[in-house]
Amino acid sequence: MTDTIASTSTSDSSEESTPNSALLDMDARTVELDRAHVFHSWSAQGALKPLVLAGGLGSKVWDHSGRVYLDFSSQLVNVNIGHQHPAVIKGIIDQANLMATVAPSTANIARGEAAKRIVDRAPDGFNKVFFTNGGADAIENAIRMARLHTGRDKVLSTYRSYHGNTGAAVVATGDWRRIPNEFSRGHVHFFGPYQYRSEFWATTPEQECERALHHLERVLVSEGSASIAAVLIESVPGTAGVLIPPAGYLAGIRALCDKYGILLILDEVMAGFGRTGKWFAFQNHDVTPDLITFAKGVNSGYVPVGGVIISDAIAASFDTTVFPGGLTYSGHPLAMASIIAALDAMEAEDIVGNAERIGRDVLGPGLAALQAKHPIIGDVRGVGVFWALELVTNRDTKEPVAAPIMGRIKAELLARGLLPFLADNRIHVVPPCVVTADEVAQALAIYDEVLSLDLLA
Repeated sequence: MTDTIASTSTSDSSEESTPNSALLDMDARTVELDRAHVFHSWSAQGALKPLVLAGGLGSKVWDHSGRVYLDFSSQLVNVNIGHQHPAVIKGIIDQANLMATVAPSTANIARGEAAKRIVDRAPDGFNKVFFTNGGADAIENAIRMARLHTGRDKVLSTYRSYHGNTGAAVVATGDWRRIPNEFSRGHVHFFGPYQYRSEFWATTPEQECERALHHLERVLVSEGSASIAAVLIESVPGTAGVLIPPAGYLAGIRALCDKYGILLILDEVMAGFGRTGKWFAFQNHDVTPDLITFAKGVNSGYVPVGGVIISDAIAASFDTTVFPGGLTYSGHPLAMASIIAALDAMEAEDIVGNAERIGRDVLGPGLAALQAKHPIIGDVRGVGVFWALELVTNRDTKEPVAAPIMGRIKAELLARGLLPFLADNRIHVVPPCVVTADEVAQALAIYDEVLSLDLLA
């Protein structure tokens, strides 16, 4: 059974009550308005039955009637600081009272302070930030910078990837969403490492790394390395399955890029700002890119924002040459205030450290124990609060669990008060970075109960 709360205000979130008819009517009215007027992304519109969410606090969310869910999706893997963190809410309100909007051509203290906080956490040699409205247009502008800086056109990215739903970003994406949207030029794809379903017949992480790098170099040479502006990869491919790169892989890509004069763009939109127990996921791998894209994790999505962190060498390209790009809301003051407040609170409360400890001491061991108990779990992989359970009908053949069964798993998790993130045959276990050990234990018990059902019958 799920908990219920008395109202959608955060002050009442710990109280239990029986939902009344007016609140149930509010849930119904929300669905009615949504189905009448809202056009949803990545969906056929006719059969949608959206979940109603009215409020949240920390690692929990609820509907109008008071039904509470543990949010182990972090919405779209972005509410790193948790829902309704008071410092971030206050920062936004204070900025709104001071100046709610300002043109990007002006100087604004909130923009400067936000940029400084971001570059302070980046590697040495990064001192400039170009702000965007989200992750997709961060990718767009990173690609633009790479092409202009190098004078080259092609961009290489992996098939198992997601980089956003705008012109170049969706074509850089490797999954099915690219195919009906291939209108952008100069994109080439390659296979990255994924040992559980290796494209390279690898049986060890070392083999997977070596063979994946060999494959990439063959693609670089075959495409004509002098025509390639950048290699663009997610530091940890997220939507594609939380594919933790084997030791040496990112460093190997860096070496190949240096060898052929190609820029390395690391996409940290999902993996950045605490998700892997580091400020940036690539900091787990001792590698420095040329451009870093970021977005929702930097302020937990409280206000839309993204950006490109630019190495000094690339930034210098535009000291006397106009950068041909801009956005009306670049560095919007409400977004900047949310970044300042979020990063300050994450530092003061050691939220990134909490993500690292939870992953190492609680979540990782707990998921491994589930795998040992449930044959349906073929693979467990992750770091920090960024994990995936890959579900299979047979561990020997690795046949993926079919979509109808995944649909049942989602329904059973929701019925027990856990809001999941499911993709293909995987459960992505991605709670906020503020999640507690007790909340993880509660979620693990729910996963255990659902996976104990006779799902494959």
